[in-house]
Amino acid sequence: MSRRVVIITEIIAPYRIPVFNALARQDGIHLHVIFLSRTDASMRQWRVYEDEIKFSYEVLPSWRKRIGKYNLLLNQNVVTALRNAGPDVIVCGGYNYLASWQAMHWANRNGVQFLLWSESTARDQRGQRMLVESLKKIFFGRCDAFVVPGKSALDYLEQMGVPAESIFIARNAVDIDLFSEIGRKSRAEAARARTQMALPARYFLFVGRLVREKGVLDLLAAYRQLPANLREQIGLVFAGDGPLRAELELLARDVYPGMVHFAGFIDRNDLALYYGLAECLVFPTYTDTWGLVVNEAMACGLPVICTNVAGCAAELVQSNGRVVDPGSDSQLSQAMIEIACDPALREGMSAESETMILEYSPDAWASGMVRAAHAMESHD
Repeated sequence: MSRRVVIITEIIAPYRIPVFNALARQDGIHLHVIFLSRTDASMRQWRVYEDEIKFSYEVLPSWRKRIGKYNLLLNQNVVTALRNAGPDVIVCGGYNYLASWQAMHWANRNGVQFLLWSESTARDQRGQRMLVESLKKIFFGRCDAFVVPGKSALDYLEQMGVPAESIFIARNAVDIDLFSEIGRKSRAEAARARTQMALPARYFLFVGRLVREKGVLDLLAAYRQLPANLREQIGLVFAGDGPLRAELELLARDVYPGMVHFAGFIDRNDLALYYGLAECLVFPTYTDTWGLVVNEAMACGLPVICTNVAGCAAELVQSNGRVVDPGSDSQLSQAMIEIACDPALREGMSAESETMILEYSPDAWASGMVRAAHAMESHD
């Protein structure tokens, strides 16, 4: 039986387009995506790849205001959009916007199955506020089922009292074919690419916003702790921008020998070039519900050093890398030394990354969503 599935999500994020395209291709699924905003220029500099969209979608009129750490987003026409779409199943990507609550109430009133697409984990710092936890419990109690990206998010829902039979896994994914192909091309033309982008011959790579909670200060401190002779051979590249950039650049001036390069914000296709030429991704985050940069790096064949609070760490970082505690620059530096100084270990980790990530494809994510959508048929 065909199911009309409506996904409600915040913005047209480049990493979501491939998975939504994959879901739209699935037999028995009619997909429509409601975006609450086209993008969020205050937080993201992503290009919006609307030309790649192969699914039905709309962007609701919105008003956005950022107040400190809080992001207020108000939408018009939420109920009208849902009524026009006529869904059998609504998949809501979060509970932190008024539109999410409107959609939940509309679904409950109209007998439409309502699924929460939740990435929260027990170790996510954003989930440690009493008011937030109270609102979550109310929202969770009105959901028919839940979709999570992996084990950490599943464990969290079970801790919140959600029965296991109501939870479905749709593994978080990126366009692994695109990243893998561009990564291979960059390595084939490595000398020219390094010169063009002013990159060191060897380097560790960080990808993300330059903010304290991403652990970027710890990473710079860990690089400083590397033996001087190793810093002469291998650099550190920050691909991203953010409020800590000026402070990091100032601190980096005192790192000698060594090379610390600030690339600024890099768009998707060019980012794959940076992955392809790097020796290892370092993801020293203090709080991340998943960490899709790890998926991207693995698609390009990189070993990964990741903190144990990242939602992806439990599944994606095994024999292909090292898992460390957040805030431990000594553990970071030790892992960096180990990987940088052992070519055979690095080569084995690289091959393992490329193999493991094949199970985290857009089609695998879509299959998980299909299972969740069709499981709800018996409840209609």
